[in-house]
Amino acid sequence: MKPVDIAIAIGVAMVWGVGFIASRLALYELSPVVMTAVRFSIAAVPCLFLRRPDVPWQLLVTASLCLFMGQFLAQAYGITHGVPVGLLSVIVQSQALFTIAFAALAFHEIPTRVQIVGIGVATVGLLMICGTVGYDFSLAAFAVVMTCPLTFAIGNLLVRKAGKAPMFELFSWLSLISAVPLLALVPVTDGVEPALQSLRNMSLTGWLSVFTIGAITTSVAYWLWGRLLRDYPAAQVVPFALLVPFIGSASSAIVFGERFGPLRLAGMITVVAGIAIMLLYGRPKTVPQAPA
Repeated sequence: MKPVDIAIAIGVAMVWGVGFIASRLALYELSPVVMTAVRFSIAAVPCLFLRRPDVPWQLLVTASLCLFMGQFLAQAYGITHGVPVGLLSVIVQSQALFTIAFAALAFHEIPTRVQIVGIGVATVGLLMICGTVGYDFSLAAFAVVMTCPLTFAIGNLLVRKAGKAPMFELFSWLSLISAVPLLALVPVTDGVEPALQSLRNMSLTGWLSVFTIGAITTSVAYWLWGRLLRDYPAAQVVPFALLVPFIGSASSAIVFGERFGPLRLAGMITVVAGIAIMLLYGRPKTVPQAPA
């Protein structure tokens, strides 16, 4: 990879890691539905100037509901119900093991032995984390948060089916498609006037947090990540995502003073180790071509 693209990959991972902090700050002032609706409304603004990508509507809607609406609404719910953002960043990145598993089912991409080992290690880590549930957050909150890597993985495979669609246009329209049902959901979950009141009363920190996760974490970061995946093999790009849980956990420890017990910390490290095995050592070997 070119040095500038390596810097971009590291920058995207940092933005995504810090994005968990911005989400928690925004959720101090907004409900999960309102915050997520505003997030994707901001990310959808470029649609005013961009044509819809040449992708079937059914694929756009399904990908948006999985990758964006489903995943990020579950994240917001988990944060408001006590799931530490450092732990959440690790759980979300476990999408790698689900992506490999679903790709095997959908595209018959059989995982390598090393990838299977990585999946096993990451699964053990998740089970260790399960053993800590019920003390500072409920089993229900954990169950909701565990849908994040599942919907993330499904969304990955659906976006892959979009082919050569321009990434910025694609993610802008995915944001718009998520924003519409979320805005329609606000009157049901919050009420129109309470939602407007919460927006009117937002602090500068709240607005900066929402703008960060809408314009930067969603629009810019996903666009740059998609461009890297377009220009380089996934095996070169995806390992940079391993930085996200470390940045998210370190940021939450600094900003919120989050601390983790021995079992949960060991589980988080085990999950990241399993993901590292899958991404760094589980690449399929290429067979050298005989000279013509």
